Amino acid sequence: MRGWYGSRTLVSALLGGQSQPSGAAANRRLRVAALRRASGGQKGREQQQLFDTALLQFLVCPLSKKPLRYEESTNELINQELGIAYPITDGIPNMIPQAARMIDRKIQDEESKKT
Repeated sequence: MRGWYGSRTLVSALLGGQSQPSGAAANRRLRVAALRRASGGQKGREQQQLFDTALLQFLVCPLSKKPLRYEESTNELINQELGIAYPITDGIPNMIPQAARMIDRKIQDEESKKT
């Protein structure tokens, strides 16, 4: 049975062999580390991962099985036939129909005529 000793060893291993800090200092370090991971730091915000447009030859709408169009300004994949847009997060398209949003077809038609 490990007891508290096993968990202390695990914490020590996670901290890279450092001795376990005590009390408030440990809590502060853990909170700061969690905030850094959650925010991704400044570099993560500046370097937004772009969608690889070469994937468009393989991707189709899961509902209509029709080709999709990439809209760079909104970073979404558009199904013009159904009038829905699938979001792209960190360069990965979210092709779940419940994640798609309805788009205004009038605005969409005007944008496609411009290009």
